[in-house]
Amino acid sequence: QDSRGVQQDSRNMKLAGHVGFDSLPDQLVNKSLQNGFCFNIMCIGETGIGKSTLCDSLFNTEFDSNPESHKEPEVKLKAHSYELQESNVNLLLTLVDTVGYGDQINKEDSFNSIVNYIDNQFEAYLQEELKIKRNLNTYHDTRIHVCLYFITPNGHGLKSIDLVCMKKLEQKVNIIPVIAKADTINKNELTKFKAKIMNELKSNGVSIYQFPTDDETVAEVNKEMNNCLPFAVVGSRETVKVGNKHVRARQYPWGVVQVENENHCDFKHLREMLIRTNMEDLRNQTQLKHYELYRKERLKQMGFSETDANGTSSFTETYTLRRESILKSLQTREEEMRQKFVIRVKEKEAELKDAERELHSRFDKLKASVAEERRLVEEQRRTLEEEIAEFQRRKSQYENEKMNSGHNTLTLGKLGKKK
Repeated sequence: QDSRGVQQDSRNMKLAGHVGFDSLPDQLVNKSLQNGFCFNIMCIGETGIGKSTLCDSLFNTEFDSNPESHKEPEVKLKAHSYELQESNVNLLLTLVDTVGYGDQINKEDSFNSIVNYIDNQFEAYLQEELKIKRNLNTYHDTRIHVCLYFITPNGHGLKSIDLVCMKKLEQKVNIIPVIAKADTINKNELTKFKAKIMNELKSNGVSIYQFPTDDETVAEVNKEMNNCLPFAVVGSRETVKVGNKHVRARQYPWGVVQVENENHCDFKHLREMLIRTNMEDLRNQTQLKHYELYRKERLKQMGFSETDANGTSSFTETYTLRRESILKSLQTREEEMRQKFVIRVKEKEAELKDAERELHSRFDKLKASVAEERRLVEEQRRTLEEEIAEFQRRKSQYENEKMNSGHNTLTLGKLGKKK
């Protein structure tokens, strides 16, 4: 039975003649050539470790890149997309660089911006996928297909930031560790360094991308290349004449390191595995493993589950239940907000009434105070009027007494002359 409960029964049938569906692979190839392909690479490593140079060497071109400083306050991710063509095959290549990675004093949050960037690309694809009207064939897929993690060639093993970062990314992206600037270590030290790195990854439970061995056509070479991880690489933008031809190489006073010479470094193995053999598997792993894991978790957060109560998957029922739950939650929140609003209004009314009573009380006190001041002023006015009246009375009395005294003196003078 299939997922819908329909009984399925298939039989092997013989064809009486040529039908033509054997051209399906050719149709698929033609359609793919018409639509083109996309491939997205993220390079993680310290500033100046050779990320841009290696990308130039991988695709045998020179991409736009500017030297970055070691003074970035935080890790910034810069994505650049390029349209490449080779033998009528179109490739939309996106290179994502982690500017300032590992340059901060406090490196605890160095990987957070990287994890957020990868999740944001998954989220953008999910939102496009969930649209009613969608067009994934023309959508620019920016999901990271592979992460080249550049390891500093110190010969002492992985740093703590390397282990923590790769552990955070192992469930989100295909990680291929590479030892940068491998020409700074001799072969014996490099062999020990590779073994130490793989032991540290295994002991810390860090999973990296393993080249698939289920395809018989590439199983042998992929199995051999899995034993070569991490790849020790050298990149160069310069060409040096070796013999009768010019090759990408690095010129030193003691000799020439050829980028594509298997005896000098693993660059050729990396390019073979990354581009020529396993590019499609990296794209499939991103879609079927990492993106599906992210999609599953996000749909769970949205309220969807793999099966309903009867044990069968039902997107419509899940959507209906989720919608009813959200509406019920909104109604509950609305009622809570209404009750809070009523309580708040009552509290505000009580506050206003208290303020009004306080204002009336203050007004009554001011009124009483004004009345008391008016009474005192009236008393003072009456007292002043009484004092003025008493002053006028005494003044009149004084003037009368003075006039009487002058009249008596005049009378005595006349009586003395008559004698």
